[in-house]
Amino acid sequence: MTSTLPRPPYDPEIAAVLAPLGEPTPSLTTETLDEFRASRNDTAQDLVDAAAAIGAEIAHSTYPIPGYQGTEIDLTVITRADHDRATPAPGFLFLHGGGMVMANRFSNAVSMLPAMLDHHGVLVTVEYRLAPEHPDPIPVEDCYAALVWTADHAVELGIDATRIIVTGPSAGAGLAAGVALLARDRRGPDILGQLLVCPMLDDRIDTVSSRQYVGVGIWDRTSNISGWTALLGDRRGTDEVSIYAAPARATDLSGLPPAFIEVGSAEVFRDEDVAYATRIWADGGVAELHVWPGGTHGFSVLAPQSRIARAAIATRADWIAALLSQVR
Repeated sequence: MTSTLPRPPYDPEIAAVLAPLGEPTPSLTTETLDEFRASRNDTAQDLVDAAAAIGAEIAHSTYPIPGYQGTEIDLTVITRADHDRATPAPGFLFLHGGGMVMANRFSNAVSMLPAMLDHHGVLVTVEYRLAPEHPDPIPVEDCYAALVWTADHAVELGIDATRIIVTGPSAGAGLAAGVALLARDRRGPDILGQLLVCPMLDDRIDTVSSRQYVGVGIWDRTSNISGWTALLGDRRGTDEVSIYAAPARATDLSGLPPAFIEVGSAEVFRDEDVAYATRIWADGGVAELHVWPGGTHGFSVLAPQSRIARAAIATRADWIAALLSQVR
């Protein structure tokens, strides 16, 4: 079944990529979770190959660290092959997407390679544990543990601890927003900025845009309900949900690092993301918001050569460069 609500049209280039999927498009459910998981895992070699394709050489090392309640998780640290650890560089803490239930630390990490290479930075990717096997608060606490470990080992990794950006797409962006809130409230490591690409922020799923996309796009209302339910169980939509799991529930968004928030006009997360930026401004904070017309969820991965994807990618790069230029 597809939504009968009127909705903004897809950008023509995006629509052409979506057309072969037909309608209704596949949704994440309990029954389809294994199938979704099987198609969404990348490897370190994929990053090496992607770097080679643009004429760069990278190095990577994996570190087991204590995650939530001491359980071991893996981080992979990726640098230019010629990275000089004696010269502190920006750190990018990357939290992968996947609706809280799928993918791994290498999934779409390629999106951060240009920033890492251009700024001689250090990219840290996090193998946080997935729901439903590991429900809230495990994923966001694993990610916060990764931030603390990265900041504590900044000198060893060649990272400038004053220039750490937390980032991710979709669920990873929601986790990045949760990590920023945790760092503020626990007086944890300083975060220079939060780069949130199509963030998954609100378990209540009651906005107009959350009802417009049912059976259409690559992440629809059914998938969204499934992802949040896997993370929160019976607590989803109740008053028992933490602001760190669902940052849209935070009533105070002051004191956060500058945020870059990007979303498509034609996707489930549009309204909650616009509202999040608006509330940051209302609380006196700094947010840069981009709503890309006709963009579906994940449009810059789905159709990277489209006009709006190229514009979105360039705009992210400009924001990163401007933010890093403020701290030397």
